[in-house]
Amino acid sequence: MMTVHEVSNLTGVSIRALHHYDKIGLLHPAEVSDAGYRLYDDTDLERLQSILLFKELQFSLKEIQKILDSPCFDRGQALEQQITLLEMKKEQLQKLIDLARGIKTIGVNHMDFTAFDTRKMDEYAKQAKASWGHTAEYQEYEEKSKGRTKEEDQKIGVGLMAIFSELGAKKEQHPEDREVQQLVRKLQDYISQHYYTCSKEILSSLGCAYAAGDSMTKNIDAAGGEGTAEFASRAIQIYCS
Repeated sequence: MMTVHEVSNLTGVSIRALHHYDKIGLLHPAEVSDAGYRLYDDTDLERLQSILLFKELQFSLKEIQKILDSPCFDRGQALEQQITLLEMKKEQLQKLIDLARGIKTIGVNHMDFTAFDTRKMDEYAKQAKASWGHTAEYQEYEEKSKGRTKEEDQKIGVGLMAIFSELGAKKEQHPEDREVQQLVRKLQDYISQHYYTCSKEILSSLGCAYAAGDSMTKNIDAAGGEGTAEFASRAIQIYCS
């Protein structure tokens, strides 16, 4: 566990910003000590990385929160986009270094302004942002969540975790068992009702994400007990096959 001061020192994110993230529900600490200190674990730091990633892609905090809390969040896709953007920034930085060296060698007559052209990088960031906001699933999610209050969203989230709690109670059974498979169907129907149409293909992808070891795994295991996320993932793959 790390205190808010330690997280700030590690990441460069100000304490004030971390407090704000907690207040708006973007990044809650794993625990709050008896003395009132915020304590963050590795899963929280992974979520913070994702937040900073999307900020680099020019998303607002409100947009970031909706994406990270959506069942359709694909961390792998987000990382691929971040890698591409960083490579573009690296290329631009090298051009700036070359320009500065040219000016040092030749003087101010070295008239090259291409190093200041960020249009390609800006366009990529714009397209990356559009790719998250214009998927059919995300648009359906936006439509279904339109007008919901924060309390209503929380109630839906609690309902989703309740299904994982039911799955956790079946961990001693085989994931192929009829009762377990019925709960997977219940999960699929719940996602379709409250988030977006959950095909078997989408559900299979979600199942992989559930056992990926990030904040989603942590939340599922908190609802159904340790190992629930892995058990749910296996049951989902059987259901989808």
